[in-house]
Amino acid sequence: MALTSGVAGALILASVLSSVVRTLVVPRGLYSGLVFRLWWLLRRALRLAALRGGYDAVDRAQTWLAPLMLIGMLAGWLAGALLGYGLLLFALSPLSWATAFQEAGSSLFTLGFASGARLKLSAIDFMAAATGPVLIALQIAYLPTLYAAYNRRELEVTLLQARAGEPAWGPEILARQWLVETETALPELYRAWERLASDMGESHSTYPILLTFRSPRPHRSWLVGLVAVMDAAALQLSLDPRLAPPEARLVLRAGFTALRDIARVLRIPFDVDPSPAAPVRLTFAEFDAAVAMLATAGFRAQCSPKDAWPQYRGWRVNYEAIAYELCRRCDAVPALWTGPRDFGGEPIPPRRPADRRPGEGRPDLPPVQGWHPPLGREDPTGRNEGNPGE
Repeated sequence: MALTSGVAGALILASVLSSVVRTLVVPRGLYSGLVFRLWWLLRRALRLAALRGGYDAVDRAQTWLAPLMLIGMLAGWLAGALLGYGLLLFALSPLSWATAFQEAGSSLFTLGFASGARLKLSAIDFMAAATGPVLIALQIAYLPTLYAAYNRRELEVTLLQARAGEPAWGPEILARQWLVETETALPELYRAWERLASDMGESHSTYPILLTFRSPRPHRSWLVGLVAVMDAAALQLSLDPRLAPPEARLVLRAGFTALRDIARVLRIPFDVDPSPAAPVRLTFAEFDAAVAMLATAGFRAQCSPKDAWPQYRGWRVNYEAIAYELCRRCDAVPALWTGPRDFGGEPIPPRRPADRRPGEGRPDLPPVQGWHPPLGREDPTGRNEGNPGE
């Protein structure tokens, strides 16, 4: 019994130490089973709290996921350390179960009210006394890093709102620029999101808990924003390849590289070198309807939708499967072209402000509210579109 308790205690302490080091210390995205199981459990519990609501109820519930994760990680590590040290003390002394755990807790939290004068156990007491403050100090030092990365992320997401609406959508980015004749600002947008994508790829893979931090407004999401910017770049490259800025290619590369870095940490399988002709979930009908909307906004495409579709699909196949899976796991706002969610409801189109310019302006765009692709339009390749990630 004593040997079993000692081995179990040592294994639990090793597991706790490994989780702490992987999560807080090593500057690389290392998988921690304890942390990801806690994420899974809390996400499911919060989903049950919003079982009968739509996205708004889910968003309100999932807002608590990040703080509960931070509290849960610290509580889980301290509880694991208490259990491990308690088992070691029980195995190496004649103490009863209750007395062993009382002494472990007294040392772990540096209270000292139950310390004994046994010389052979002083090393374990000292280790326990050092573990508690170190865990708490690491967690405190962890928070500024998280919130600094969160603030950098949300600044660009907030700036995107004027260009892409809420929730963001790739075709809407292009439409708004051509409507107000600010299309020359697109290269700057692509440069900003290229840098942000690289930042998020590093920070969100090193600290995956950032995936649980939601935007201050329910219809904003860093993930939906990144997909929207990448879709806008891919649309511009496929519809107008000669005049599309080089920054469009760069933001696409940075975007799907960042998504792949995050996918590796979360152990999401993906094809590292997908074929440009591989199928995607987005249908040609949806693509064709978006191109028609862009034409109404004043975007003059050099290629027809039928000719541009293979090029666009060749870009999207690099990131669609990962983006859809991350949006599902993060319960992101169900924007257009971001895939299904675990909760019910239709995709939410972006809100578009009315054109209040005096005099005769551009023709009104098709209403986005209730937007859906026209029926009866098929993929020009004649194939059924599926999900490359499934």
